[in-house]
Amino acid sequence: MNKTTFKMIVLSFILATMSGGVGYWAAKLQNAEKPLAESVEKPAKQEPKVLYWYDPMVPNQRFDKPGKSPFMDMELVPQYAEEKDADQGTDVGTGVGDDVDHDVGDGVGNSAGIKIDPRIVQNLGVRTTLVTLGTLDSPLDVAANVQLNNRQVAIVQARTAGFVERVYARAPGDVIAKGAPLADLLVPEWTGAQNEFLAVLKTGDQGLIQSVRERLRALGMSPDLIAQVEKSGKAHVIVTITAPIGGLIQTMEARTGMAVAPGATLAQINGLDPVWIEAAVPEAQAGQVAVGRRISASLAAYPGERFTGKIAALLPEADSESRTLRVRIELPNRDGRIKPGMFAQVRLDAAKSIATLLIPSEAVIRTGKRDVVLVALKGSRFAPVEVKLGQESNGQVAVLEGLEEGQSIVISGQFLIDSEASLKGVMARMTGEDHGNHTVGDEP
Repeated sequence: MNKTTFKMIVLSFILATMSGGVGYWAAKLQNAEKPLAESVEKPAKQEPKVLYWYDPMVPNQRFDKPGKSPFMDMELVPQYAEEKDADQGTDVGTGVGDDVDHDVGDGVGNSAGIKIDPRIVQNLGVRTTLVTLGTLDSPLDVAANVQLNNRQVAIVQARTAGFVERVYARAPGDVIAKGAPLADLLVPEWTGAQNEFLAVLKTGDQGLIQSVRERLRALGMSPDLIAQVEKSGKAHVIVTITAPIGGLIQTMEARTGMAVAPGATLAQINGLDPVWIEAAVPEAQAGQVAVGRRISASLAAYPGERFTGKIAALLPEADSESRTLRVRIELPNRDGRIKPGMFAQVRLDAAKSIATLLIPSEAVIRTGKRDVVLVALKGSRFAPVEVKLGQESNGQVAVLEGLEEGQSIVISGQFLIDSEASLKGVMARMTGEDHGNHTVGDEP
């Protein structure tokens, strides 16, 4: 190889090496400039517009600038325009008469209410159920006490002046039968009248005899005593006072040797058949009670036995402390086993009721001014609906207005959803309240 050829080879190698290096650095420079160009062409994401600031614990109060909350020791939270627009699709309806499109089982517009992240809904264990059609026919069990029947009261009085000759072994609290003797009275005034009656009987004048008989009745003699005088032909100055009814002796005022005046009370007797049972019925269940309705009662003294009776009266006043209605029940007591003062458990059979919409009582949010139920819509959205409630029993409550059969409602976790609804202003729009904007540091 000559010298000229060697130079040409070396020159070619140098040129090839230089070309490769230039191409490598040109490609690297081009790749480095490409992201820069793309970043220049892609517009920077703008920060969302802040509408106002608020305290999450008092979401209805708004402020026009950030800072410390006047209510809690925490920073105010911004409300962005994008979030506000997402929550203000439509106004929240009541589910009755709204001019919106309804899906089957919703009852409110799908764009209404507040949207909750499905993951939050799942983590919090939010449960729902359907509005059903049914009746509240469950019986009502209430506590009661056995009392004396105050419609069966007999007052034993002296019809004329006299003296107590004898008192039979009677005392308050004793139970006696009808016709049982109570006391013997000596009545001196009756001696002359009875002797006159015996003399007239010998004349045989029926008109005169009837006149004297009426005079003896006016003096206070019973027809039985007059008949005894007529039959025996002798005057009966001592008369035995007997019980006009059977029952419990409440008072016994007669004492041996005492003088009595006309009209003086000797004893008071209360009947024991039937007895009264006074039950306390909750005010909310007062609509299930009616006079003449049959009841069944059980007493602790006789386990396993059921006694039947009927409602005799509904007392006109309710207990202001316990909010209960007093119901008076008559219970037969022919064998005297039921004693006044005993405790009883009374069951009132449910009246036939009309089918109505039913929901669990736990689904209702009671604010004091209104009753609200959260309706579960499609897309993890929830809408507060004001309802009108009826009778409540056994954990269920009747809905008179506000819902439709088949709607899905929230029965657990509704207070968190309610808080989120208040945060987004849904509840404020529902109630028509306008709290206005506030500046940080202003008094609420």
